[in-house]
Amino acid sequence: MKLAFLADPLAGFKTYKDSTYAMMVEAARRGYELYAFEQRALALDGGGVRANVDRITLTGNPRSDDHHQPHDWYRAEPIGVQPLSQFDAVINRKDPPFDMEYIYTTYLLELAVQQGARVLNDPTAVRNHNEKLAIAQFPQFITPTLVTRDEARLRAFHAEHQDIILKPLDGMGGTGVFRIKADAMNLGAIIETLTDNGAHSIMAQRFIPEIVTGDKRILVIGGELVPFSLARIPQGTEVRGNLAAGGLGVAQPLSARDREIGEALGPVLASRGLLLVGLDVIGDCLTEVNVTSPTCFQEITQQTGFDVAAMFIDAVEKAVRA
Repeated sequence: MKLAFLADPLAGFKTYKDSTYAMMVEAARRGYELYAFEQRALALDGGGVRANVDRITLTGNPRSDDHHQPHDWYRAEPIGVQPLSQFDAVINRKDPPFDMEYIYTTYLLELAVQQGARVLNDPTAVRNHNEKLAIAQFPQFITPTLVTRDEARLRAFHAEHQDIILKPLDGMGGTGVFRIKADAMNLGAIIETLTDNGAHSIMAQRFIPEIVTGDKRILVIGGELVPFSLARIPQGTEVRGNLAAGGLGVAQPLSARDREIGEALGPVLASRGLLLVGLDVIGDCLTEVNVTSPTCFQEITQQTGFDVAAMFIDAVEKAVRA
C-alpha cells in the first residue's frame, strides 16, 4: 500500500513524541511505501490536483530528544509532481492554524477526492468541523458556552458565571486561552485583544474546576474508542493543560462518562468521514473536537502498552478496502 502524508516539514518532527511519526513507523513495519509532501507543494494543475512528493525511507534512528541532527530519522527521495489519486490513501496531518490557506487546502483536497483520491480525514468534514465550534452540535455534553464578538454579551456571560475561559476559535496548543475570575481583572483588555476590537468571534465557557485533574484527550479511530485517555495536567500556576503549554501527560483508563461521550460521538463523526478524532474532555464536559491532526499516540502507547498507531493503520486499511 502507498501512503502519502500531508504534513509540516519532517525536519521539525520531535520523533520521540510525534503521532505522525508513530503512524509512519507502523506503516513501514507492515511494508507500506511512504511518501510525504507539504501544504505548499499542493497545486491544481491542468485540472488535476497534484503535489511535489518525496519518497520517504525511515532510517531507524529516531531523535530521542531535541539535540539530534534534524534529518537523521528519515531519507527523502524526490519523485516529482504526482496526482494524489495514485496513492492508496493521503493522510492529512497538517497542523493548525486553521487559516485561509488551510481552507484553500481543503478545497484542493476536496477536488482530489472527486478525482479519485482517498483523503483521511475527509477534507469537507475537516472544514465543516471547527475544533471549538463543533462541540455545539452535542449540547448535552458541554459546559455553558457563548460564541460572539460582542463585548456586551461577553461581559454579561462573565457577570452570570463569574469564573470563565475565553479563547480564540482558530488556536491550538492552548494559544490565546485566558481565565477570568470573579474580579474581572483585565476582562476588557482581554476581550479587545482576542476579538481584535470586535472584528473576530471568540468562545467563552464557564470555567470547569476539574481541569486540576487534567484536560483529557480521548482518541476515536474509525468510530471506536482508544481505551485510554491522556490527561494533560496543568503545572504550577498554569490554567492550561495542553502539552504545548507545559502540561504533564498522564495516561489513564476511560471513565464511564468518557465512554458515554465517545460512544455517542464516535459513530456520528466516523459517518461524516472523520477517521481520527481527538475529543477533549474536562471533568464531565466536552470542550473540543479535534479533527486536523490529533496527537497523543506515543504518550498513551508508552505509558499503557496499547498500540494506538497499529489501531490507526488498521482503520486506514479498512477505509482503503471499503
